[in-house]
Amino acid sequence: MNGILPLWKPKGLTSHDCVMKIRRLFHTKKVGHTGTLDPQVEGVLPICIGQATKIVPYLMETKKTYIAEVMLGTSTETEDREGRVIEQKEITSPPSNQSIENTLQSFVGDIIQIPPMYSAVKVKGKRLYEYARANETVERPSRQITIHEIKRIPSSKETNHSFRIQVICSKGTYIRTLCVDIGKHLGYPAHMSDLVRIQTGSFTKDEAVTFKTIERASLMDKQNQLLLPIVKGLLHLNCLNVDETMKKAIQFGQKLPRPEQIVDTDPFIVLFHNQLLAIYQVHPEKPNLIKPVRVFNG
Repeated sequence: MNGILPLWKPKGLTSHDCVMKIRRLFHTKKVGHTGTLDPQVEGVLPICIGQATKIVPYLMETKKTYIAEVMLGTSTETEDREGRVIEQKEITSPPSNQSIENTLQSFVGDIIQIPPMYSAVKVKGKRLYEYARANETVERPSRQITIHEIKRIPSSKETNHSFRIQVICSKGTYIRTLCVDIGKHLGYPAHMSDLVRIQTGSFTKDEAVTFKTIERASLMDKQNQLLLPIVKGLLHLNCLNVDETMKKAIQFGQKLPRPEQIVDTDPFIVLFHNQLLAIYQVHPEKPNLIKPVRVFNG
């Protein structure tokens, strides 16, 4: 059983909880998720099963799309609504629509972000949340992330001190921190009061399946019909199409002469008649050769 399950992760479960449930429902230990979602967050969480686990690192590198609610006037220690309030400021003059729009656009592009204390980032061998729970302070490493697109979206729940945004961003982006920074830019303490992930790479909310659907399919032993092809998790990589002769060499994991066909991404995928054979890269020491980094059987 090989493929990618486009799971809609429910609130209340960790990403690891989801992996454990899917191992049981698919009767296999070869299961891996492709990017942690906090327990209180729901959304698209592609799960790799069987040989698809070979592409987890590549799928984790893809863009993510979120819908978040920014709540102005209150900040919390966890940067979301779950945490203890640490600062409040009355909103006597709510920011204008133009002010919000200008602020959002100022975050587009490569920006530096400092991860929240309540996060799984490791510093000196310990996770930041371990320091936070022990009331210890530690210098947090800044990181560069990319906001590809950010826009305000309409919401029936909107108030004078909250608004919703849609964000397309790179791996490693903390939307909680982004909401806090947007608030600071507008002159108010802020936190993220809601978050949903609607897309990871090429996997969208519309094609995601719930545990209820998976459990129903499992009762009929049809859960494998919910799996999408492994190649769908690699659509962000360029493709090299090969003939029958090259196919055999690739299946044996051989190093090969660098092809004349130029590929823009490194690594890149290798296909034979739409069949995924391998992920290859330009040889780091011999640029006239390509070498395999993952080979797929069957």
